[in-house]
Amino acid sequence: MEHIWPILLLALLSGGVTLIGVLLALWLGQADEFVSAGLGFSAGIMILLACLELVPAAFSVMTAWSTLLWVGTGAGFLALANKLIPHTHLIDETDPIKASRLKAAYLVLFGLILHDFPEGFALTNSFLLEPSLGVMTALSIALHNIPEEFAIAVPALATKSPRVLFGGAVASALAEPAGALLGLLVFHFRPDLNAVFLSFAAGAMIFVSLHELIPAARQYQNVRWFNVGFGLSVIAYICLAWLVFA
Repeated sequence: MEHIWPILLLALLSGGVTLIGVLLALWLGQADEFVSAGLGFSAGIMILLACLELVPAAFSVMTAWSTLLWVGTGAGFLALANKLIPHTHLIDETDPIKASRLKAAYLVLFGLILHDFPEGFALTNSFLLEPSLGVMTALSIALHNIPEEFAIAVPALATKSPRVLFGGAVASALAEPAGALLGLLVFHFRPDLNAVFLSFAAGAMIFVSLHELIPAARQYQNVRWFNVGFGLSVIAYICLAWLVFA
């Protein structure tokens, strides 16, 4: 398939920046205001990408009702997977305060892959629908991954384990190329379902933002910095859209 290498390269680049988030966590330490801002930015950029790019792109191919149905299916599928897939704790939760602070870090073990896999899937389907949309998706995911990984790595610092920090980042980085490969495989056999899978992935990304990122920010009880991060995501999104689609 002629698009396989550009898609895989974009997936590797957008996933690979997760390591930057880990390095920022090691540098800045446990700074609650930066974590709140990072979660706000991550949630904002994903919601904007899904609602203003992926869903309208699916609208252009399918009916509005069909698109919304598959957006809901994507969100519902991820909600079900989030409920059913067992997860492993990073450390013993003998200290209730430490357990609360490390709750976000558990995403590394089951949520990150569950989360990042649809992102790679969305990247593939958006690129196959329109290459410029694929580039926009990849850049948005990359911007989203840095503060998200930072926010997850900060509580994981309490484990005192580089393996936990960088292992989670590598797993997250590889999940996106894996999702991209699955998208290519599915498109090879059913290219007519491209818009269906695009809206499905959008629903999954919206669910992650609303169900995991925003609630995770609440534990830091710093709404102002969360709003700052969300506002910055709007500015970043506008700049990306101008650069890619101008």
